[in-house]
Amino acid sequence: MTDHVDDATPKKDIFTTGASHMALLHNCIIRGFNSIWLQAPHIKEADKADFIGYSLTWFKFVKSHHDDEEDNLFNKVADILGDEGVWSQTHEEHESFLGGLGEFNTYLTSLKSPSDFSGEELRRIMASFHEPFENHFHSEISTIADMAGHPKAPQAGSPKRRRRLQCSRHRSAEAPLWENWPPMPNPIKWGMVNIAGSWYSSWWKFSSCDANQRPKELYALKDVEVKS
Repeated sequence: MTDHVDDATPKKDIFTTGASHMALLHNCIIRGFNSIWLQAPHIKEADKADFIGYSLTWFKFVKSHHDDEEDNLFNKVADILGDEGVWSQTHEEHESFLGGLGEFNTYLTSLKSPSDFSGEELRRIMASFHEPFENHFHSEISTIADMAGHPKAPQAGSPKRRRRLQCSRHRSAEAPLWENWPPMPNPIKWGMVNIAGSWYSSWWKFSSCDANQRPKELYALKDVEVKS
C-alpha cells in the first residue's frame, strides 16, 4: 500500500484541514498494514506472540477508527451540512473491507497457541481485503476535501467546531508542514512514547517508526532479502 500524499494548499477551511489530518491518520494505518504484511512470513518462533499482539493492536486501532467515524464524525458532519447522503459512498467503502478485517481478527484471536501462527495464512486474509481497504483510505480524503465546496459548508474562520484527528506518525512526511503533528504539549507526547509506550514494549519493535517518529528498518526483515 502507498501513503496518501496530501497536496500542499493554503486553504484553511475546516474540511481541507480535516482532510489533511485524516490523511496523516490514514497513513499511520497504511504503514501498519504494510509492516504486518512485509514481516508476517519472516516471524521467528520466539517472536510469534509479540507479533500477534502487535497485529491485534493494529486491528483494534483500525476498528476503533471505523466505529468512531460511523458513530460520531459522520453524523456531526451530516448535521453541519444538512445532507444525510454526504457519506453514502464512504459507508459502502467501509462495508467492502469489514468482512476481511473481521477475519483478520478472528484468525489471530482463535489461535490455540502462538506457535500455530502462520504468516502465509495471515497474508492470505490480508490479501482478501487489501484492494477495497486501500481504495477507501485514499478515497475518503478526497470525499472530505470536496465537502469544502458544499453549499452549506462553513467558511474559513467559522466558529463551528471541527473534530481533531490525532495519531502518531513519522516526522519526515511532508516536513515541515506536519512535522509536529499531532498537536500536544511535548511533556505529554514524551510520556506517551516513553512511559505508556513501555507497556508491551516488545510488540512495538515491529513498527515502521522509532520512538522519535523516524522511519526505521523493519525488525523481522533485518536479515531477510525482501521480494514482495
